[in-house]
Amino acid sequence: MPFIDLEAALSLSRGEVMELYRQHINPGLAGMLSLLDFDKIYERAQGVEVWDREGNRYLDFLGAYGALNLGHHAPEVWEYINKVRARPNLLHASLNPLAAALAHNLARVTPGDLDRVFFCNSGTEAVEGALKLARAATGRPRFVYCHNSFHGKPLGALSVTGREKYQKPFQPLLPGCQAIPYDDLEALERELSRRDVAAFIVEPIQGEGGVIVPREGYLKGARELCTHYGSLMIMDEVQTGLGRTGYLFACQHEGVVPDILCLAKSLGGGVMPLGAYVARTEIWDKAYGSQDKALLHTSTFGGNTLALAAGLAALKVTLEKDLPSRARRMGEKFLEGLKRLQEKYPLIKEARGRGLLLGLEFQEPSGEWLDRLTRGNIKSLYREYFASLVAGELLNRYGIITAYTLNNPNVIRLEPPLVVEEGEIQHVLVALEEILKGGGLWGIALQGAKRIISSLFKKK
Repeated sequence: MPFIDLEAALSLSRGEVMELYRQHINPGLAGMLSLLDFDKIYERAQGVEVWDREGNRYLDFLGAYGALNLGHHAPEVWEYINKVRARPNLLHASLNPLAAALAHNLARVTPGDLDRVFFCNSGTEAVEGALKLARAATGRPRFVYCHNSFHGKPLGALSVTGREKYQKPFQPLLPGCQAIPYDDLEALERELSRRDVAAFIVEPIQGEGGVIVPREGYLKGARELCTHYGSLMIMDEVQTGLGRTGYLFACQHEGVVPDILCLAKSLGGGVMPLGAYVARTEIWDKAYGSQDKALLHTSTFGGNTLALAAGLAALKVTLEKDLPSRARRMGEKFLEGLKRLQEKYPLIKEARGRGLLLGLEFQEPSGEWLDRLTRGNIKSLYREYFASLVAGELLNRYGIITAYTLNNPNVIRLEPPLVVEEGEIQHVLVALEEILKGGGLWGIALQGAKRIISSLFKKK
């Protein structure tokens, strides 16, 4: 194949895209997406809606894992980006007025006395920066994190991400990182009482862990323990922040002010990669508060002009449209509908979440005879792939884009843009009910098997 320019890239067939992925990107991922017909080519998107090359319309209830709070191509974000297109995007021998403005705005809306901002490009970079800041500010070597957590996949963030599947191939990881159960204050105190912990990093809701909401008082109790033992509290709001859970920040549900708050995803308005952490002045100054320390942690593309313009627009729209309140109202209606399905269909183990970060967990198959018949394979296959089969049915029969949570593949995440309409939520509820009443476990598995077999022989 000759060199591919933009026009040629836009015209690539589905089969050509698949082959290029297999040759040059990730053949395993390409094969996995192809099996369930997730390798469609989408050509247009606006708000919650997406259209494929054949003109079929889909509803995006995945929302780029929380990066699309404003929906696809929010016009306000593009308006701000277009206004700064003539400005230098990367010019480090200067101070950027957009960085100053967005940092000021974030300091105004984040909880408590959080007011020093570092800009980067992603959530995992925000976590990396927060971990470094905590060590530099406290002089302590250790970190405590939670089982089933997800903070990113680079080496530092991976060291505090609570799933062995992602950690094991890259060991040894960062030393001094200890995992504890989520929502367990006694376990946290045992670690913090050693007084050598730089920070406890925690998600206010575990997104990739399966949308796990802790008991009331957990975050407040963790805050008190960190203060008592001199450890910092890092709140990872990369997925939950900026309105997703019904509050501007999920930690506000319990009135908790962390020492460092990590943000990204929707901070870039669904258009630009933009991350940040916001810290208390006292902590920042201990780590970087002199001229000889000012460049200890930097980022080439962090805080570029286009991304900052998107961030200014995203925060403005989120507040002016009161998207946190909208997420709370829509999320309550959505969760009520999911719980009604749970009452009717035993296949659903639990519907849970807060705001428009919701998860639907499925029951595992019961019966020793079934496990013996399949030599123990049915439970492991079900645990890893059943939610994918449901997602495949939602996509290919009903035009609804979803996916499972990374640390619990038996949970379907429902994370639409915060601009979603009630009728669109109702469409998802109807689709789920039709799938569930259409044969239960074996009906869904059979439909999934048919689709997989079909995909193996389809003409590209």
